[in-house]
Amino acid sequence: MTMTRIEVSKTYKLFINGAFPRTESGRSWPITGKAGDTFAHLCLASRKDLRDAIEAARAAQPKWQAATAYNRGQILYRMAEMMEGKRDELAQAISAVPNGPLAPARTKSAKRPASRTSSLRLSVSPSLSPAAEVSAAIDRLVYYAGWCDKYAQVLGCHNPVAGPYYNFTVPEATGVVAAVAPDQLPLLGLISLLAPALVPGNSTVVIASNTNPVPAAVLGEVFATSDLPAGVVNILTGKRDELLPHLAPHRDIDAIFAAGLSASEAQMLREGVAENLKRVQIHDVAAIAAGEQGQSLEHIRGGVEFKTIWHPALA
Repeated sequence: MTMTRIEVSKTYKLFINGAFPRTESGRSWPITGKAGDTFAHLCLASRKDLRDAIEAARAAQPKWQAATAYNRGQILYRMAEMMEGKRDELAQAISAVPNGPLAPARTKSAKRPASRTSSLRLSVSPSLSPAAEVSAAIDRLVYYAGWCDKYAQVLGCHNPVAGPYYNFTVPEATGVVAAVAPDQLPLLGLISLLAPALVPGNSTVVIASNTNPVPAAVLGEVFATSDLPAGVVNILTGKRDELLPHLAPHRDIDAIFAAGLSASEAQMLREGVAENLKRVQIHDVAAIAAGEQGQSLEHIRGGVEFKTIWHPALA
């Protein structure tokens, strides 16, 4: 007797506080592939899921910031190692769902002076194959891993003052950062927003791509085996029009990094600043692909606050 085997399909869940809970709403989100069939079902996150993710991020942030810079760099590098192990799955998740074309990257000046930072940037075409996008995302994570124990020396300084004092300015993490991933480049765009927020010790809440959230769901599995403390990264797969109205004014969010938003969505996030003066940065997706905004020290600067310390100079 010949039996036909039924494959076990993966059920993608949320990633909150190091675990994989289903949404409390009980709703599922069918994702349509290029062939017009249902490629995957994901959890459709609710307002309560968002609240749970923010609470987990807030609880995890002090310990993550207190970790040594070298240790944070090791963990980010470990995340890149685990992404290498899931390279084929990530590429398949990207290729299964159609994404709209990117506009050409906008440049500020054709005669931009070269710098040490710009020489390290990854040159990426606005139109990437799935395999190339995975490679670029892994390389970008390694790039930011290298900054973990260096950014403080570059951004901080010893200030000259008149008097018998030492005056130091040191950067420290902002707190809880929300990252809203773009529809195009759902993996590279997400890593470009997430990695620089993790470098100084911020914890994060991620809203996955609106059209292809599957790569973000796979990343949750990567992070769960990457020595990353529970709650430092929390990933929600849900509709932006449902989550952004609650994310924007939330008083326990200290900063928001986003890319590829519509004009109305960008305005909504900026209006949320009125609640707790959170920092909002909205980037162009094509610029992230080209490395202008997604891979630079300036992007790390967006997730830090500066503290000035006075100390008497002993004779």
